[in-house]
Amino acid sequence: MRIAVIGGGPGGLYFAYLWKRRHPEASIDLFEQNAAGATWGFGVVFSEAALEFLRTDDADTIEAITPGMESWNNITLNLRGESVEIDGVGFSSIGRLELLKILQARAAATGVTMRYETAIRSADQLAGYDLIVAADGLNSLVRRAFAREFGTTVSHSANKFAWYGTTKRFETLSQTFVATERGAFNAHHYRYSPDMSTFLVECDAATWQAYGFADKTSEESQAVCEQVFAATLEGHQLISNKSVWRNFPWIWNERWRSGNIVLIGDALHSAHFSIGSGTRLAIEDAVALAKALEAEDDLPAALARYQRERKPIVQKLVTAARTSADWYEHFGEHMKLGLMDFAHSYITRSGRIDDARLRGMSPLFMARYEAAKTGCRPRERGDP
Repeated sequence: MRIAVIGGGPGGLYFAYLWKRRHPEASIDLFEQNAAGATWGFGVVFSEAALEFLRTDDADTIEAITPGMESWNNITLNLRGESVEIDGVGFSSIGRLELLKILQARAAATGVTMRYETAIRSADQLAGYDLIVAADGLNSLVRRAFAREFGTTVSHSANKFAWYGTTKRFETLSQTFVATERGAFNAHHYRYSPDMSTFLVECDAATWQAYGFADKTSEESQAVCEQVFAATLEGHQLISNKSVWRNFPWIWNERWRSGNIVLIGDALHSAHFSIGSGTRLAIEDAVALAKALEAEDDLPAALARYQRERKPIVQKLVTAARTSADWYEHFGEHMKLGLMDFAHSYITRSGRIDDARLRGMSPLFMARYEAAKTGCRPRERGDP
């Protein structure tokens, strides 16, 4: 089979590597419009469940990625100068560019032909390929060219966000919520290397307008964010990498294939950054597509199987992501709650976690939360 992969992000790279490793006789060309060392953003996160999924299917890749990862078992919430940790919520992170370099090397080692700085402007350029895998991201040219065939819908969240980095080291995945005279801000921050952290700043549309960000340069916006989060940054500066204000785009496609073209990753669907599943979903799409192609002799049947088996799983995660995003659309209102009620509202926001699950997953937090609700001191180890 002759395959073209469009897009050199995690999903496209992983599919190319996975298929070529399992089928050395296949011819795979990967096309990426940017240089191999170009990327935007800073760190990406994986939950423990996501890593275990990959370990089961491809332990070698996990072993290659793990040494470059930072890991923690708690989430820290900061509100009005107080902090609370939610235990038992394990995540790991790695720099996006570091992850891409690992996947690039693995794909190249299997014999994938890597064509960087090569833009695909039309599917006509790929005549002669048996399969075209469109992994070209949120702004996918392929998806836009065949939007009617794919049944594409695109909408945007109202909140604004800008994705920065910083040299400030954070011990856990953390959220800091700050109220100002002109509105509320939230920062999602976590380390992805020993000396670097992601620092994603978010605010609602009213706050964004009150600060006049529409008329500010990117440098001026960065300076405002540094001032708002000065206590959190403790003297460290924010670092920009295409760090402009954005509205999160919701991408969905009712049909996942058109002829011999199939979508994966952000080109196919988007999941809000608040649940940290974008990279995971792209890689899992790649795995699901490879398995469907191996299960069927006929390409149309394989692509239909990919959609049939994968779509319900993705829909479940995207629904949780939308529910989580809805909570953030009103985080300024949630900030009026007491610290423990706020934390409980936060950790249950997606609808996937209830109190029963929290008691098993986060016993220390739940003991503190339930003690606060009843006015009793939580039991300590050694109490009768």
